[in-house]
Amino acid sequence: MAKLTVKDLNVTGKRVFVRVDFNVPLEEKDGQMVITDETRIKETLPTLRLLIERGAKTILTAHLGRPKGQREATMSLRPVAARLADMLGRPVAFCDDCIGEKVEKTAGALQNGDVLLLENVRYYNEEEKNDPAFAEKLAKVADLYVNDAFGAAHRAHASTEGVARIVAARGGQCAAGLLMERELKFLGDELDKPARPFVVILGGAKVSDKIKVIDRLLEKADTILIGGAMAYTFRLAQGYKTGKSLVEPDAIEIAKSALAKAKAKNVQFLLPTDDVVANPVKTDKLDKKGKNIIEWQNPRVSSDMNCPDDAAGLDIGPATVKAYSDVVAKAKTILWNGPMGLFENKQFAAGTFAVAQAVADTTQKNGAVSIIGGGDSVKAINKAKLGDKVTFMSTGGGASLEFLEGAVLPGVAALSEKASCGCSCSH
Repeated sequence: MAKLTVKDLNVTGKRVFVRVDFNVPLEEKDGQMVITDETRIKETLPTLRLLIERGAKTILTAHLGRPKGQREATMSLRPVAARLADMLGRPVAFCDDCIGEKVEKTAGALQNGDVLLLENVRYYNEEEKNDPAFAEKLAKVADLYVNDAFGAAHRAHASTEGVARIVAARGGQCAAGLLMERELKFLGDELDKPARPFVVILGGAKVSDKIKVIDRLLEKADTILIGGAMAYTFRLAQGYKTGKSLVEPDAIEIAKSALAKAKAKNVQFLLPTDDVVANPVKTDKLDKKGKNIIEWQNPRVSSDMNCPDDAAGLDIGPATVKAYSDVVAKAKTILWNGPMGLFENKQFAAGTFAVAQAVADTTQKNGAVSIIGGGDSVKAINKAKLGDKVTFMSTGGGASLEFLEGAVLPGVAALSEKASCGCSCSH
């Protein structure tokens, strides 16, 4: 059943408590925390503008990073309030707490059309525990509840689930924001009855992370294209040598059963026929996590399904790029989740970028619906400067994956259903 959306609410003069996803990357520059990618803020603007235009008193709550219940100054949402004000072209009040008297006082002073951003909700451990007493404190300033943070909807936290339940119990309405509505439309409705051919592109490191998605999509897809390190676990399952490639030996049976299911369902299941391999050499340099940086030497195309013993596979090769691009070109619905290789390193980005180009071309020229399932796939599309050439890019990494697996997301389940008549009444 469809969820109530922010468009269905009468918000004039009401305090609307909005859970947003402002978990943006920050870097310290000249003693100031600076936002390096404001995509997540930009994505919430349509919902916020609607609430402002309709005279709501908008109270925003979000998390940033993992402060683990501590007041970490580097994870304050204050810089986000300043940037949001610039983007909205109007003042955004900021409160350095998310519960308590100060919040209630600031929220009480709001006029119709005003916006207030509360401090990082994860400064309290009770948020992630979905503590009922903490949720009550958050909900003190809420007449209505809107969730526009799809990226956090797979977690049953106080701000994503607890507050919604409290507002609903008081007779208040809980609705999806415009971004949440789009996420549910594209990852849900569009993929429930996809226009065919329906082509799924799956990449990333681990088969075990994606097996539930593979299993579910084998029920719907016409073709599944596999790339990234997970391709080597499938190769291992087929009896090929994988050299120093990243593999999951304990996922071989999972890979075998996916291949068998694809065959039984008559789903075309394509694995790379060539790849770009390179020799790993450990250096003395350390990365941000203190691990030795590996340098990749002698990158070359290998057309042998057996990977050389001293090399690792790091990208799909040109023959695979062509085969995959040809399949994508005929698609009417495309779902892409996971890069084709180690695209962060430009030596191994060609495969991912070529597939991104094929997806963009098919969308633009043939009118295919292309859905990019969050996380690294979105990073890759943006890096290829093709973000505006696809139909929809999900803002949720883990949330997209769980939703595609068919899991019920707590943050979505907590929202009010639309009445069967399609309006926002409560019969």
